[in-house]
Amino acid sequence: MKRFVSPLIASLALCSALPAHAELDVARLKATIESSIETDYPRLDAIYQDIHAHPELAFQEVKTAAKLAAEMRALGFEVTEHVGKTGLVALYKNGAGPTIMVRTEMDALPMEEKTGLPYASRDKTTWQGRETFVAHSCGHDIHMASWLGTAKTLVGLKDQWHGTLMFIAQPAEEIGAGAMAMLWDGLFTRFPKPDFAFGLHDGPFTYGHINYRVGVGSSISSSLAITFHGRGGHGAAPQLTIDPVLIAARFIVDVQSVISREKDPVEFGVVSIGAIHGGTAENIIPDDVVLRGTVRSFKPEVRAKMAAGIERTAKAVAAMSDAPPPDITITEGAKAVMNDPALVATAEKALKAAFGDKFRTAPPVTASEDFSEYADSGVPSMFFNIGVYEPGRVAAALNGTAPPLPPNHSPLFAPVPKPTIQTGVTAMTLAVLSAFDQPARGQ
Repeated sequence: MKRFVSPLIASLALCSALPAHAELDVARLKATIESSIETDYPRLDAIYQDIHAHPELAFQEVKTAAKLAAEMRALGFEVTEHVGKTGLVALYKNGAGPTIMVRTEMDALPMEEKTGLPYASRDKTTWQGRETFVAHSCGHDIHMASWLGTAKTLVGLKDQWHGTLMFIAQPAEEIGAGAMAMLWDGLFTRFPKPDFAFGLHDGPFTYGHINYRVGVGSSISSSLAITFHGRGGHGAAPQLTIDPVLIAARFIVDVQSVISREKDPVEFGVVSIGAIHGGTAENIIPDDVVLRGTVRSFKPEVRAKMAAGIERTAKAVAAMSDAPPPDITITEGAKAVMNDPALVATAEKALKAAFGDKFRTAPPVTASEDFSEYADSGVPSMFFNIGVYEPGRVAAALNGTAPPLPPNHSPLFAPVPKPTIQTGVTAMTLAVLSAFDQPARGQ
């Protein structure tokens, strides 16, 4: 199969179609970018479908990383693999100027896909000691295809910018560990620390539309693990036991009072229990039950209040049953994504000109994202969202004449690839060019 590189003559045509001056001619740029994507899309679609059909979990993204590395080398990038275990860094130097980072994630989820797509994943692997299906139900395959398309497009437009492209493919976003793994492995010391960073994520709204925000863009996440201890025995004689299943069930209900009665109702905060493990048979009351969940908020002080309430509630429900104190672990995960106002203002000019009212502000997303680690390391950053579904389907879901739209992490999550990837490539290319473009930065 041919590499993801158009012939030299096509690249030259792409460059010559644009004015050779700093001010962005957004309308002309958008048309040129879209024409290039249309030409290259069959190759991009083949890559997308292959990655979708063969997903890999956090820190297992060996084949995915190798595929991306080969594509980037074919485009002329200098590629370093195994950064943060399975991550890669691809650099393209084009004279003096800023270094701009574009990030994609590579990992998938330990779940079964139920979309029925012809390229649906049926792959399995071992995760936490058990066999599991694997699926790209968060859309990271869309992100990777958009990332590759943006890299190819920017190389074709290299007479329009000067500086260094720093394209990184990050592992383990789903477990909130990949960004830190790359940073600990010298992402900003072994390689240039970027002047700006961009990332995107897809979501269950209309394709061709882009949501963005200034300041807080996503939630702070914490993981929760609680082991309730009891005294096991026969299910027919509960009076001789201390039932940790009952204790755990009481906690699951009572902990929601922390949200409804202790947290300020105008502040975002949520506690969700996603896993319960305990017991082996229907007639045995076990000794222990383990709960695992997630805690989300936008503000650190809200997180602190919820953590205190969770701990107090867990101890109280155990004490009600005269059980030993539970083991409670609340581990801070991803920080809130912070979108830099100046960088957003720069990109906003180009993206509003290109997308009109399809480029719009939106509230912060309640999910979490470890892209936040790059901004927290001192890199001005912008993270935005692109839609994935047909306009008619979205409208029908909103007015109640069709089922709700499957969200990210649903086994039915199925983006419409071509318009979604086209939007991702066009928007990211224009955002990066706007950051290279001095007048667009108001300088």
